[in-house]
Amino acid sequence: MKTLKLIAICFLVSAYSFANVSSTDKDALIALYNATSGAEWNSSWDLNASVDKWYGIKLENDRVVEINLQFNNLNGELPQEIGSLTSLKVLNLGFNKLKGTLPSSIKNLKALTTLDLFMNRFEGNIPEELSELQKLESLKLYSNRFSGEIPSSLMGLTNLKELLLGSNFLTGQIPIEIYALSKLQKLSLMDNKMDGEIPAEIAQLKDLEELLLSTNQFTGDLPQEFMNLTKLNTMMVSDNNLNQEYISVSGKNPPTLMHLELQNATATMDIEKE
Repeated sequence: MKTLKLIAICFLVSAYSFANVSSTDKDALIALYNATSGAEWNSSWDLNASVDKWYGIKLENDRVVEINLQFNNLNGELPQEIGSLTSLKVLNLGFNKLKGTLPSSIKNLKALTTLDLFMNRFEGNIPEELSELQKLESLKLYSNRFSGEIPSSLMGLTNLKELLLGSNFLTGQIPIEIYALSKLQKLSLMDNKMDGEIPAEIAQLKDLEELLLSTNQFTGDLPQEFMNLTKLNTMMVSDNNLNQEYISVSGKNPPTLMHLELQNATATMDIEKE
């Protein structure tokens, strides 16, 4: 009898050690591992170990809530199974070699607050499905190969504080509905192929601290309404087709300097792309 009890206890302990994540979440993680050459990651996973021991994974209540695998040599495409991680709050896959388009299943990540996919090789349009991630506070897609226009539906992500889409191949104009992103603190669209006039509606973003629009094809003038952006401390609009050249400002308050247009000279400034 004691032997049977000991076996039962050992079984329960063993089962508990591997029951620290839902089977759906574990299957999704394994799909990510297989799709991105997990065996070649800088910090790989021991698939025989419990998931809470896997590098870059954080669990809460037996669900995956964070994946932090930046600088980890992920190489491949994101699998559709990623959408099964419905408790995920943070997905950081920056500085890797990921490619292809973003899977449509990403719309299922309703709990997501941070989506960091910068410095990869993603391509295609920025998917409309991202607009369904209503809790999103940070969206960093810079330094990829995204093309097409910025979906106006993204302007419905009213909890966004950071929208960083620089260094892609985006075209079209800045959606005038951008005023709806009332919590936005950082906006970067630099180094794209966008055009049209810079909308005055940006001036309604009262919490804006950084505005990076340089190296595009924007026309017209800076809206005078930008004088009301009292929290703005970094503004870069050089290398466009604006009627005037404007000084790039960092660390000072642009509203007091915006009238300093450069008629016959271009302000030089080292701009470190993100």
